Amino acid sequence: MAKLKTDAGSFVATKEPFPIRCDKNDSFRLQNSTAVEIPTEVSKIPKKTGFRDIKIVSNLALFIIMKCWMTCSAAVFVIFVIYWCYGSLIALVLFLFALSGLVFQIGDFLLYHPNQPPQSRLYVPLPSLFGLPAESIFLKTADDVKIHAFFIKQDTSIIGQVPTVLYLHGNAGNIGHRLPNAQGFFQYCGCNVLLLEYRGYGHSEGTPSEEGLYLDAQAGLQYLLQVSYIDKSKIIVFGRSLGGAVAIDLVSRPRFGKYVLVLIVENTFTSIPDIAKEMFNWKIVKCLPVWAFKNQFLSLKKIKKVKRPTLFISGEADLLIPPHMMKLLCQMCGSPLKRFQSFQYGTHNETWQCKGYYRAINIFIDDIMLAQQEMQLWPSKAFEGEIY
Repeated sequence: MAKLKTDAGSFVATKEPFPIRCDKNDSFRLQNSTAVEIPTEVSKIPKKTGFRDIKIVSNLALFIIMKCWMTCSAAVFVIFVIYWCYGSLIALVLFLFALSGLVFQIGDFLLYHPNQPPQSRLYVPLPSLFGLPAESIFLKTADDVKIHAFFIKQDTSIIGQVPTVLYLHGNAGNIGHRLPNAQGFFQYCGCNVLLLEYRGYGHSEGTPSEEGLYLDAQAGLQYLLQVSYIDKSKIIVFGRSLGGAVAIDLVSRPRFGKYVLVLIVENTFTSIPDIAKEMFNWKIVKCLPVWAFKNQFLSLKKIKKVKRPTLFISGEADLLIPPHMMKLLCQMCGSPLKRFQSFQYGTHNETWQCKGYYRAINIFIDDIMLAQQEMQLWPSKAFEGEIY
């Protein structure tokens, strides 16, 4: 009977003896042996333990993971198929969304240029340089912003008899750069001139914005209505380029338009989205909705509400604002009295230098004032119709 020591340290007996050989690797080779069951301490472990519960839980977790993986895989596959079929459309939508956000954010940067030419926020040429009698004043807007203006006045003997022009300038520079044009209104048209400087421009406080510019124009008109020594029935609102859009907004509002004798707009646009499509002839820009533009200035929509006599001055050589926009504004204008005056060689900023410019303005103002005096009613049904 042979004895064999187990890993647990006990000895067991085999039924038949067998020789034991040991090789160099200490491995055992059994020769002519009979297999026997060797009981050890390990066999004494109970069959029912906590490991069985762990096994059940782990199997359940694995089942859930596999189901989730299969579901997610199916979802990813569906998304992949959709993108494969409509990927270009999704990419286009996302691109347009991002582009519209970019356009919205940089709208102010592209539109308002108060520092061009350089130092325009610091140096504003004075009316005295052009021999103009003027007062430098500051006005408060409805939202409590202080804006700057030059009030150029005729001699005291006639100041209360002549028309007064509320001058709304373009998107760059300051009111000092418009003094040569204001000088023409003063000398050749015999008008008082209130040169208004938008917020964020020249010596005015604040930051330019669409709604802010509207409030600035309203403050300018309200100031003129408070001045005792001018004829409040002869207020003319003039706007060039961006100023034309501001002027149209002002006169289209009944509570302000009723105080205006004549509206004059020069080389202005139908709207910012329209001019953006003209300047940036890209299909992507044409696809952008109106709400993507922070500044809109929807003049074509507002001009329909203008009921006061309106003069449209257009430079046919304007390379910035297409002249057809001025013609469209004239066609859509809601005023019964309107006139379209074009100048063949007029450019965007220099149309006022064309021959016959001030004469055209004087004729229109005289026609309107004459009609007002004769009919003693405004507007007169007997005088309705377009004037060309």
